[in-house]
Order: sequence, then C-alpha cells, then structure tokens
Amino acid sequence: MEIRLVDAQDDDAPAGEVGELVIRSPHVMKGWFGHDDATAEAIRGGWLHTGDMATVDDDGYYYIVDRKKDVIIRGGCNVYPHEIEEVLYAHPAIREAAVVGVPHDSLGEEVAAVVALKPGTDAHEEALRDFAKQRVAAYKYPRRVHIVDDLPKGPTGKILKRETSLPG
Repeated sequence: MEIRLVDAQDDDAPAGEVGELVIRSPHVMKGWFGHDDATAEAIRGGWLHTGDMATVDDDGYYYIVDRKKDVIIRGGCNVYPHEIEEVLYAHPAIREAAVVGVPHDSLGEEVAAVVALKPGTDAHEEALRDFAKQRVAAYKYPRRVHIVDDLPKGPTGKILKRETSLPG
C-alpha cells in the first residue's frame, strides 16, 4: 500500500503541512457501482482520496487532524475544528464542545463554538472565547461561543455537528 499527503491540487503536500491522506493499492476499491461522479471525485490518478486531513512526522507516522468536510476556511486560512475543540476541552468547565463554520460576508466563514458545561460549573461566553484566544493563532479562535445544556448526539453518542445550531 502506498500513502501520501496531497494539497488541493493533488500535489504532494509540503513537509510539515497538513494535507489530505490518499492511498493506492490493489486492495483499494475501484469505485461505486453506478456512481461515476462520486467515483471520479474520490479516485483521481489511481489514488483514493480518504477525506482525512493529516500530517506526517520525520519517522513516517501519520496523524489524522480532521475531516476535509469539517475544515473551516476563514479568510483563506484553514481552521481545523478538532484542534479548537481540544483547546476548549482543556477548560475546566467544558463537558462537550463542537466547533463549526458559520457564514461570514467578507471572510467566507467564521469560527464558532457550541459548548455544554459540566454540572456545577459556570462560565461565560466571553471567558471561553478568551481562553481559546490565548491558546491558538489569532485567526483560529471562535468569535462566537454559545452555551447549551447538551449537544445533539447520534445513537453511538457522537456529537452531530451538522445538527448543532447557533442562535441568530
């Protein structure tokens, strides 16, 4: 099996940069029956595009950082929600967190977070925003933070980001 990381043009991603994980092997599927468009999108040049965004270290170990569909593009910069969620989970009051992109007139998308607090704790949106702002690059921190009782989950308990909503 061959594995690579590629950029948006399917060229090898520069060392140390995040790229999409692509694989090639005789064991990889040939495509979806009757779905030529989906097959053409997923398999290009013989490489299966997994939709996983990853980095690779000097020893050749790959690290998945997020899903391509979940990437927020804020003013031309990629923001990986998983990275921001990990920062938010470090806050002592946060029980659950989901970071999503919301439409923005000039930036394309803005970073927003929906969080649920641990029982018996208290935190304000501004304090949570400042907590994240101190720990990530200036373009990455959530400008909007909304506190809810619980985040929507599927049958397995996974947070359903696409069903997460912000007021307004």
